[in-house]
Amino acid sequence: MGERNYILVTGGAGYIGSHTAVELMASGFDVLVADNLSNSHEEVIGRIGEIAGRTPVFEKVDLCDKASTDALFDAYGISAVIHFAALKAVGESVEQPLRYYRNNLLSLINVLGACGRTGVESFVFSSSCTVYGQPDSLPVGETAPVKEAESPYGSTKKMSEEILADATRQNTLRAVSLRYFNPVGAHHSALIGEYPIGKPSNLMPVITRVAAGKLPGLEVFGDDYPTPDGTCIRDYIHVMDVAAAHVVALERLLKREGQPFEVYNLGTGKGHSVLEMVHAFRDRTGVDIAYTIGPRRPGDIEQVWADVGKIRKVMGWKAQYGLGEMIDTAWQWEQALETLEPGISRGGGE
Repeated sequence: MGERNYILVTGGAGYIGSHTAVELMASGFDVLVADNLSNSHEEVIGRIGEIAGRTPVFEKVDLCDKASTDALFDAYGISAVIHFAALKAVGESVEQPLRYYRNNLLSLINVLGACGRTGVESFVFSSSCTVYGQPDSLPVGETAPVKEAESPYGSTKKMSEEILADATRQNTLRAVSLRYFNPVGAHHSALIGEYPIGKPSNLMPVITRVAAGKLPGLEVFGDDYPTPDGTCIRDYIHVMDVAAAHVVALERLLKREGQPFEVYNLGTGKGHSVLEMVHAFRDRTGVDIAYTIGPRRPGDIEQVWADVGKIRKVMGWKAQYGLGEMIDTAWQWEQALETLEPGISRGGGE
């Protein structure tokens, strides 16, 4: 199989990885998904195939294991990597810091080592707006200082970018780090979407589960922030817009355009508070969301939204979907879970 030019998508059975795999295949790429299924489900691979009309190659791999990672690169002809494989819950990272450092950094180091050994020169990294901490001014642009992280999860993203920047100085590797804000929504087919194993930590899947009667209510973490309604503000972006940006970034790397290491924000440039999202969901769907106000959550940023001028100017990318479509597709996905096979009802985290 070594002669095929696969795009390796690590964590490709997860939320953003699965949507990106669909977008890559729609653009004509051959996709190899590597995932350890720790927060996702293998049925997702078949669903990617249903949407794309052909199924990606799938290997269950623990990328924290160097020998397994090297074996993967030796078995397939890999031309580029899009790296999603990481644990991603802010609150959980505060409780389990060593697990986050080990998983998120070791997997990256092993994959980069295999890239260097086999001559893979194009690398797209899944980063996060958490690297900005609480920005000094909004909207936050790529030139804003990278701050001390508010959580071990944020630290791993910051360290990963430093590792990538150093790696691109030493050899022919070129990398783009996409700092995304808050991906929400699902594929319009309602065949794949966000559905982490266990209790969700992101707002939208909690809202849709409450709406579906699977959770009794939403706990809002703090209403005493210095924002118009006292709740945290985030820049929500449709997952298919995020997926499309990865394809654009990959194509830029394959043409060897730009600098060896580049960073770009991915967002809509608009901020919405937690309560705004709750009310927008109710207004869009007619379903009321019961919520209570709880204490602030450790590691949470008050408010952040993106300046997306750089990626628009350099790559011509901008978000296509508004808040209505984010809500519509997330709710369609939640309702579709009722009719899917039992296995998938617990799969699909990032």
